[in-house]
Amino acid sequence: MTSLSRLSPLLRGVISQNSAAGAVISVRNNTTKTYGNIPDEDRIFTNLYGRHDWRMKGALARGDWYKTKEIIEKGHDWILNEVKASGLRGRGGAGFPSGMKWSFMNKPSDGRPKYLVVNADEGEPGTCKDREIMRHDPHKLVEGCLVAGRAMGARAAYIYIRGEFYNEASNMQVAINEAYKAGFLGKNACNSGYEFDVFMHRGAGAYICGEETALIESLEGKQGKPRLKPPFPADVGVFGCPTTVANVETVAVAPTICRRGGPWFAGMGRARNTGTKLFNISGHVNTPCTVEEEMSIPLKELIERHAGGIIGGWDNLLGVIPGGSSTPIIPKHVCEEAIMDFDGLVAVQTSLGTAALIVMNKQTDVIKAIARLMEFYKHESCGQCTPCREGVSWMYNILTRFVKGDAHPDEIDALWEVSKQVEGHTICALGDGAAWPAQGLIRHFRPVVEERIAQFAAKKAIAN
Repeated sequence: MTSLSRLSPLLRGVISQNSAAGAVISVRNNTTKTYGNIPDEDRIFTNLYGRHDWRMKGALARGDWYKTKEIIEKGHDWILNEVKASGLRGRGGAGFPSGMKWSFMNKPSDGRPKYLVVNADEGEPGTCKDREIMRHDPHKLVEGCLVAGRAMGARAAYIYIRGEFYNEASNMQVAINEAYKAGFLGKNACNSGYEFDVFMHRGAGAYICGEETALIESLEGKQGKPRLKPPFPADVGVFGCPTTVANVETVAVAPTICRRGGPWFAGMGRARNTGTKLFNISGHVNTPCTVEEEMSIPLKELIERHAGGIIGGWDNLLGVIPGGSSTPIIPKHVCEEAIMDFDGLVAVQTSLGTAALIVMNKQTDVIKAIARLMEFYKHESCGQCTPCREGVSWMYNILTRFVKGDAHPDEIDALWEVSKQVEGHTICALGDGAAWPAQGLIRHFRPVVEERIAQFAAKKAIAN
């Protein structure tokens, strides 16, 4: 997952007063403010498409590692204040305020070292933003590890990278080696007197290891199964030491925020939804892409401007999964008003997640698509929690029957009930991530399911 695409428990169900569905503009000081189409100078990931040198020489030319020593020497309080002022929220799915999360590590030392763990697993279907950073802009992440690690007082960073990402892992290791050779990492990082190391660990392809505690278990050489919380990783994490697990994109933007100032980052996007964001757009669009855009850009504009529009035109749109496969699908009429930020998508009963849009036009069998996603979650469940282990299998079996129509109409409500028994009743959010696609299908496409069942029953009656 990049982490499981989800809202954190603290944010679940919270809707900002400023995020009413349908709002595509905001009025500040009697001035109409629109979002999106940011200038290139405000983009953080300037080699997203690999058109330039990704090694140290190219990174330095693009401004990476500039005044990093000064940032480190200003200390953890200054870095944390800049991150808090920026309004940065986690880019891996949960959306928890990063400055607050990182500050949990700054408690009086009890002698244990502290660690930063970077979640580079990215197994969420539809999500492919972090791999672009690691493949084309790896020094952004290496420098981000140092800056974020300094904010936490961490001794080292562990980058847990998805095992299938061969080229990404190779480029990351080259960048780490270059940083050591240049003196940017090690016992005297950037000649600042701060000691910091970066290690890379390759996973073995388990989606569940995108969940932070399962990732920690895997990093320690154990089966990737989520831990019960508390204790939280900030108290007892990797190797029993205080740990913060953060997403690749979240960590990679920290140096730029410190260089340009928190208020600069906060000046983009709506309140509580600030900054730039990497959006993945895949599926039935003319030009699938990954693009860095301003938060709060309208969903329709994002697709039309950067992905070349829907195959067959906008009127051929069926629905969009807006934040990776675990977020509920929304239909065309909702897509026309939806805003691509945390609060805007909560307002329309879905989630920003990893901001990976999966676009489906009217040639899609939406029931079959959701059933296929459920097969994925069934396969990737670690089996530790009974509601997830059993419930996701039940949901998959029901959806498989829905694809054919070989079901009773009452089973639609049964599927909803099973999804509610899975959601919120598991150790980690994989249960939620499996329940939400089924809920989105029922919420917006129930007539399609009912019609499929009726057609099958009619054919069966004729055959008999």
